[in-house]
Amino acid sequence: MKRALNFNAGPAAMPAEVLQKAEKHWLNIADTGMAVMELSHRSKEYEQIHENAIQGLRKLLSIPSDYEVLFIQGGASLQFSMIPMNFLHENTSGNYVLTGSWSEKALKEAQKIGSTAPIASTKENSYRSIPQLSDINTTENAAYLHITSNNTIYGTQWHTYPTQLHIPLIADMSSDILSKQIDINQFGMIYAGAQKNLGPSGVTVVIIHKDLISQDNDHLPTMLQYKTYANNSSLYNTPPTLAIYLLSLVLEWAEEKGGLQAIEKMNENKAKYLYDAIDESDGFYLGHAEKSRRSMMNVTFNLADKEKEALFLQSASDAGFIGLNGHRSIGGCRASIYNAVPEDHVYKLAQFMKSFKRNS
Repeated sequence: MKRALNFNAGPAAMPAEVLQKAEKHWLNIADTGMAVMELSHRSKEYEQIHENAIQGLRKLLSIPSDYEVLFIQGGASLQFSMIPMNFLHENTSGNYVLTGSWSEKALKEAQKIGSTAPIASTKENSYRSIPQLSDINTTENAAYLHITSNNTIYGTQWHTYPTQLHIPLIADMSSDILSKQIDINQFGMIYAGAQKNLGPSGVTVVIIHKDLISQDNDHLPTMLQYKTYANNSSLYNTPPTLAIYLLSLVLEWAEEKGGLQAIEKMNENKAKYLYDAIDESDGFYLGHAEKSRRSMMNVTFNLADKEKEALFLQSASDAGFIGLNGHRSIGGCRASIYNAVPEDHVYKLAQFMKSFKRNS
């Protein structure tokens, strides 16, 4: 079957090999005579799937033993609330760096819970960049520093992270987790909705240092305490079993590809195809992000001529390219090139961009 040229921002492309493996075992997982979503989440067959997903993340991301790996529902958006609920206390403040719409939403939810401080922002330049590390100064009463590592709407990405902090660094990595090598020890907590690089929508991965998991948050609803998930291996209630199964297959696929070192190189190559097409267009295509802050996951651009931009998007759609319209809030064009987007699909898009310019 011919696969779509899928550049959707999320839910996004999944590896064809993963979908084929899931299809092969769809009606009979582990010789049970049942599909995975029919298994009891207390069964030994499902518990093995669950553990494979946890260990797959630990191996690929080199997660130390003093971190917990949790599976939570509600997407990254629920984490916007759970973080301040669990970590903000009297006379403390949540510090936020604003680099786009998702960091704004994280701050908005935290403001409903307690004291917050937006300590750095690039909103004044339309979120074309990431603040300089030297401009990030946390408040004296800070409980944590929150960043959004990759900005899907504006196409910017943190390439280095704040260090030498006296507080935990918390990162929303929904759109670039598993895309490159990172040092988990730099972070107190990382969270990521799965639907871009990890698998289908429905499960959120949380990687959290054990020291941050309070056993004294009983005033919070049970399902909004991190300890509920940590103390029960994320099996306190029925987890999203199908999503976790597909996550485990994506992790196996990533390992077979050569791990994060190989995936990072592949992503660099894919991004270069598109950024070269933009930079060599003599202003026909205009990249949104500053060059040093460009995302390897979401390539955002406009055409200098708005009529030609509309024609470009229509022509691309007619040629089979899916999901190239920019986010509804800012318009323009966006190519999301997550791990599972094949390199030859990205190359075809770059060639299409060059051909459209030549023929315009």
